[in-house]
Amino acid sequence: MSTPSADDPLPVKPRQDAQDWAQHMTEYMAQAAGVVLNPGSAEPFFNDCVGKRDEVAKDGRYKMSYAVYSSAPLEQHPEAVRKVRTMLEQQGFNIDGYRETTNGKVDTVLDASQSSSRYLVTVETTTGGLLLFRVNTPCLMPPTTPSAASG
Repeated sequence: MSTPSADDPLPVKPRQDAQDWAQHMTEYMAQAAGVVLNPGSAEPFFNDCVGKRDEVAKDGRYKMSYAVYSSAPLEQHPEAVRKVRTMLEQQGFNIDGYRETTNGKVDTVLDASQSSSRYLVTVETTTGGLLLFRVNTPCLMPPTTPSAASG
């Protein structure tokens, strides 16, 4: 599968499908990590796609960021992130950034991307000590709805 170029048409995906995939992916990462996600902490954010010159098309294209948290104990974060890294590598994701500690303290970050879909995933220790699981989509186009006149 080749890497999409900037001139390729945008992938078509309904917002709910993007959110459902992100929810599934974060649940899969948490399962691989051996942690439980906090019920009700999921936060899907939909934003307009913004071009290089700050232009915004009015055709419904969007990006989504989906975040959910785990209150796994801080000392479990490095092992959890290691497990997610292994799982993502096995799934063909590129590991773009990885850290377990900063100055001897637990401060995990795992950033990974999938070239074919341009999806980005992150697992990291938050300032408050929670473990954050996030999925960011590339710019996506909602499906066109057939007009009532067609048929």
